[in-house]
Amino acid sequence: MKSKQKATIASHEQLAPGIYSLWVRTEMAVDAHPGQFVGVYPKDGSRLLMRPISICDVNEDRTQLRLVYRAGGNGTREIATYAAGEEVYLLGVLGNGYDLTKMQGKKVILLGGGIGIPPMLNLAKELKKQGTQTVTVLGYADNKLFLKEDFDKESEVLIATMDGSAGTKGTVIDAMNAENVTGDVVCACGPMPMLRAVKKYAEEKGMTAYISLEERMACGVGACLGCVTKTKEKDEHTHVNNTRICVEGPVFEASVVDI
Repeated sequence: MKSKQKATIASHEQLAPGIYSLWVRTEMAVDAHPGQFVGVYPKDGSRLLMRPISICDVNEDRTQLRLVYRAGGNGTREIATYAAGEEVYLLGVLGNGYDLTKMQGKKVILLGGGIGIPPMLNLAKELKKQGTQTVTVLGYADNKLFLKEDFDKESEVLIATMDGSAGTKGTVIDAMNAENVTGDVVCACGPMPMLRAVKKYAEEKGMTAYISLEERMACGVGACLGCVTKTKEKDEHTHVNNTRICVEGPVFEASVVDI
């Protein structure tokens, strides 16, 4: 059930320039799945809309959610000032995530780029729990490798940096090619140019790819149609060739979306 609930901040720290890790105590943690997200409401009354932030992790007793985000706009910069013990309103749990049952018995390649890296951590963790083999390729701008140590506990990890300061110089695709990474399924989250490259890569390799799309959102529940993406088939809700990222997504099989 989607609902607006009050949560308590358990901890809040900066991981890298502009990147923050926020643990919140909330009942929503019970229902959270890899690839889903929540809406965080700024306290400033002039900012009415929630800020969508992907779920990075869930603690072992499922009482807390970890949200790792970039403080880029006014809303997230305000959220970055919140301290442990403060209360904040969340909307959630939102969206459809990754279907882990489709990955059982397969080798899964996890690709995260930039602020698309955090949601892949929860996915890596849950795939490990079900015994699924993974290799994770993380793409950064530079050597500020936030969350890398967390991923090392869950998966084999390879690094790509655009400036060549760590790992392979270039993109996650460059790193896969350089290290001869192979697998059966690709799961990815990151900027649109990266997702387009992942879709092309999967098509060329004859692999299934699941991609998590990022988009600005207003309501988070599908009412405003502000976060649609083009699809090859007509959507049951709108009867045109698009679908809502916040409801039907954010995770889609790459072959069904026109990006």
